[in-house]
Amino acid sequence: MNNALPQAGTGDIVIRKAALADLADLLRIENSVFDGDRISRRSFKRFLESPGACVLVACDEHSVVGYALLLLRAGTALARLYSLATAPGCRGQGLGARLLEAAEAAAFDHDRIVLRLEVRADNAAAQKLYSGFGYRQIGQVPGYYDDGCAALRLEKLLHGPKLGTGRAPYYSQTTDFTCGPACALMALSGFDDRITAGPLEELDLWREATTIYLASGHGGCGPFGLANALARRGLKVEVRLAPDGPLFLASVRNPEKRKILKLVQEGYRAEALRLGISRSDQPLEAAGLGKAVAAGAFAIVLISGYRMFGQKVPHWVLVHGADERHLIVHDPWLEHERHESPADAANLPIPHAEFDRMARWGRSAVRAQILIEKDA
Repeated sequence: MNNALPQAGTGDIVIRKAALADLADLLRIENSVFDGDRISRRSFKRFLESPGACVLVACDEHSVVGYALLLLRAGTALARLYSLATAPGCRGQGLGARLLEAAEAAAFDHDRIVLRLEVRADNAAAQKLYSGFGYRQIGQVPGYYDDGCAALRLEKLLHGPKLGTGRAPYYSQTTDFTCGPACALMALSGFDDRITAGPLEELDLWREATTIYLASGHGGCGPFGLANALARRGLKVEVRLAPDGPLFLASVRNPEKRKILKLVQEGYRAEALRLGISRSDQPLEAAGLGKAVAAGAFAIVLISGYRMFGQKVPHWVLVHGADERHLIVHDPWLEHERHESPADAANLPIPHAEFDRMARWGRSAVRAQILIEKDA
């Protein structure tokens, strides 16, 4: 990350990464703003020296007038805004918003796509600030602060800088089990804007591609079922799958149902061979997917929903754009309980390293990709 962040400046104030020389100013602000739950000098020093933390300071021409402290949990896509404070004399000037904006940029620059924080339940001004930036409440922690006040836990999915909108229109799935068909509809519409994308078309694709769970619940769609449906609609399709075998068998306990599930998938594989669908047991890394997408392809990719929306379920997303560091993704799932809109799930820039972590499913770390191109 650059040491200076001029885009976060307001007036003569500049926001930059903190140094040990800022320690006294950080303590001065901390002690002037908070009556309890203060960060100690020792803790500030540890944060300043730790690769798992990022401290930003806002400076005027004389001194430090505010700070934001991010914690960067290793091995995850999560950052936590541990503390944000502005000097009492600088309030009402938009400095808190500028620090929050800079903290989000720093988190995204560290390949984090989710930012979480806690705010006092009685701090209406801070809640208004976070709400205005698109944060949503995901929980409440009773007695979180020293004085017994509860904390509201908030979260935001970071979109980072505007990286374009790709070539595929967004479509959200209308059922819990049609993420794959929703992605297929987006890809079809991206290649042909005359394609109608609606619930009927979504369910038609699902009927063609479902793995059939019978009494175990609605069937999920595997890569070959989806690939066949796309190939029948005139697209050039390749399936990349490792390990190359039947999917989702572990979720069905009944031996007879597992047998039927396996037979259905074998039938899809045989049909894929007749349809001329290419097949590989070497899934592409994120950088390779980016090159394929830049060359004109779309990619429907299986991920673990846990890293995207906190549920341990297999989930299909559509990769429809890329830059040097990110894949641009449409996630067909909307959290209606959190009042999400397409703006929350469309055109998500996912850093390469994070995408490679999330694009694995289950104990066997299944990697499944469907690459789609216009047939020449």
